[in-house]
This record gives sequence, C-alpha cells and structure tokens, in this order.
Amino acid sequence: MESQPNNPLHGIKLEQIVTDLEAHYGWEYLGEMINIRCFTHNPSIKSSLKFLRRTPWARAKVEAMYLNMLKNKQ
Repeated sequence: MESQPNNPLHGIKLEQIVTDLEAHYGWEYLGEMINIRCFTHNPSIKSSLKFLRRTPWARAKVEAMYLNMLKNKQ
C-alpha cells in the first residue's frame, strides 16, 4: 500500500467518517445536505455504510462533507 501524505482521508475508515459527521451535524442536517434515504429514513450507521460502500457518487459527497467539516474545525 502506497503512502498518501496529501490525502487527508488516508487511513480513516468510512465508518469513522459517518460516525463523526453524524455526531457533528446529526442525521437531519446530513439528510438535508446529502439527500439519500440512508440519511433521511430510519438512519443508522450500518444502513449508511451499506449504501455508501455500493454508491460511489454518494460516498464522494460524504467524504467531501467530512473534509469540509475538518477544515472548518481548524
């Protein structure tokens, strides 16, 4: 596995990303920002991970939101 010094997501599991976003914003806000059923209808970490692992465009949006959250925390 190559080192990715410029990739801020390197080494961060998808589960950690979803958990951190939910803790910071809550499901309701996540569902407003990224309108996907796993955030708007009976949201859970498990259902979100299942959907995001199969859906590259949604995962990209979640990762971008996570990076934005980290940037704003600094």
